[in-house]
Amino acid sequence: MSEQNTAVYARFHEAVNSGDFDLIAKTIDEVVDPNVIFHAPVPMGVPGQEAMKRVWTVLLRAYPDVHVTTEDVIVEGDKVVYRQTVTGTHQGEAWGVPATGRHVTYSEIFIVRFADGKIVEIWGVVDVLAQLRQLGVLPG
Repeated sequence: MSEQNTAVYARFHEAVNSGDFDLIAKTIDEVVDPNVIFHAPVPMGVPGQEAMKRVWTVLLRAYPDVHVTTEDVIVEGDKVVYRQTVTGTHQGEAWGVPATGRHVTYSEIFIVRFADGKIVEIWGVVDVLAQLRQLGVLPG
C-alpha cells in the first residue's frame, strides 16, 4: 500500500510541476477523493477537490513558474509525509499583493492520508511568512 500511495502522490507532484492547470485539475479529479478533508491553508467555502483546484489557480496566477521539490518522504501506514521546497517568481497578484517580480523560496510540510488509492485527508503547514517577507510585505 505504501508504494501505491507514494506513486499516487508522485503522479500529482508531476502534474503540479508541469505548470499546466488543466493537467493539474484532471489529476486532482483522478487521485484526490471528491470529499477530501483539509487541515491546511486552503480557500474556505468550497469543499474537497474544488478547494484544491482553487489553491492551484491562485498559485499559478501568482507564480506561473512555481516548482515544488520534495526534500523528504516518510511513509507510515496509510499516511505519507512530504517536506518540500517551493520556488517561483511573483508575476501575478497574491494575497492582495501586486506582482513584484521577486523570486521566492519557501518550505511546506504535508501529511497526506490515503484510502482506496486516493488522497482523502491532508494536513499542511506552509511558510506564508517567508513568502510575505520575500515579497517585501513584511520586514525581513
